[in-house]
Amino acid sequence: MAARNILQQQNRGEAVPGAIKQKNMAGAQGRNRKALGDIGNMVTVRGGVEGGKPLPQVSRPITRSFCAQLLANAQAAADNQKKSMVVNGDGPIVANGALPVKAAPVARKPAQKKAAAIVKPMPEVIEISPDTVEQVKENKQKKKAANDSSMKKAATLTSTLTARSKAACGLSHKPKNQIVDIDATDVNNELAVLEYVEDIYTFYKIAENESRIHDYMDSQPEINERMRSILIDWLIEVHQKFELNQETLYLTINIVDRYLAVTTTSRRELQLVGMSAMLIASKYEEIWAPEVNDFVCISDRAYDHEQVLGMEKRILGQLEWYLTVPTPYVFLVRFIKAAVSDAHANVAVLNSCNVTSMENMVYFLAELGLMNYATNIYCSSMIAASAVYVARHALNCSPFWNETLKLHTGFSESQLLGCAKLLVSYHMEAPQHKLRVIYKKYSSSHRGAVALNPPAISLLALHE
Repeated sequence: MAARNILQQQNRGEAVPGAIKQKNMAGAQGRNRKALGDIGNMVTVRGGVEGGKPLPQVSRPITRSFCAQLLANAQAAADNQKKSMVVNGDGPIVANGALPVKAAPVARKPAQKKAAAIVKPMPEVIEISPDTVEQVKENKQKKKAANDSSMKKAATLTSTLTARSKAACGLSHKPKNQIVDIDATDVNNELAVLEYVEDIYTFYKIAENESRIHDYMDSQPEINERMRSILIDWLIEVHQKFELNQETLYLTINIVDRYLAVTTTSRRELQLVGMSAMLIASKYEEIWAPEVNDFVCISDRAYDHEQVLGMEKRILGQLEWYLTVPTPYVFLVRFIKAAVSDAHANVAVLNSCNVTSMENMVYFLAELGLMNYATNIYCSSMIAASAVYVARHALNCSPFWNETLKLHTGFSESQLLGCAKLLVSYHMEAPQHKLRVIYKKYSSSHRGAVALNPPAISLLALHE
């Protein structure tokens, strides 16, 4: 406070003890000062004498550093004044001509810090280069990794109890049922159209419901389920003799059922319907389709050339030339691929289940289902999925159903049980059945003799 009072007195031009001489020297200069030239924001620094000449006055604004310097100077002047007033021992103190009095001992105050210490130092400037930035980032990443590792190492009570519970239940080493990418092997195959395959099968799922065959046998007065089975059995034999594609057989049966569902047919024309349906399917699917005369000859000339062409026109008219339908075959191709990919991904499955045998078993069961009219109540995708499911049971391919097959088929095991039990029953009846074309076809070594395998009777005991 003493230093601040002295500074204020200096700014107002008042006398300060020990500074009377400076007041007299500045008297003349104070009279020449401009009006309102000093309103408190300017400080006149009066210098001494250099070489007998007074130093010029310097007027400057009060900044923080300059104010600190003034406070330091004022504090130093006050300290000097106090020192001059102090007398050693108990001697008298004379101040401004006053009478001597007995002064009490004055305690020396500790030297205060210099006012210059009040000024904040300038911050240190650090030059940042790209290397410095990268080094800082690396240090942060190392610290984060160290923190993460320390957090991972610290086991909580909950994690400890969970691990012990799993170990007690035998779940610690249970393998996870992963979904296999069934299209991984076809990345470089342009014909596999991997960009659209999922969309294509999504469309097939929708289209199969629109073209689904309803129960039509009650509307047919002259034919029954057994006659239809005889026709399908004969068509499979013709298909095998002509060495046609699998797509042709499935489309032929689809055309027969769709035509019989909308048109009343006599018993005499039933075989003609089957011949004409296979002719249409062959033209649609085959590169080299059989000729009309080939069908006339294979039917032992029961129908002539004109009758076959006439029935072909009638069928196309009734179906409105709508032949692009999702048959069970298009789903079988996809579902078998999912089952085979699972076998390749799992060595244990591959050893217990031959891939070729599984494919033949699936086609064997699917054709048994097509020959029997009762399976028409199920959609094409369910027939295909059930054939895969039963084939895995018959060949003991464990697991019988997994997440990969569930994803691509869209069915769970419980949903397939109804159709699967029908296929198992057809497999059980096949060796003693009068219609044995399918059984003989898949009993040959060329087809892996899969028909000779025991049926999956264990499925019949399962509940839906």
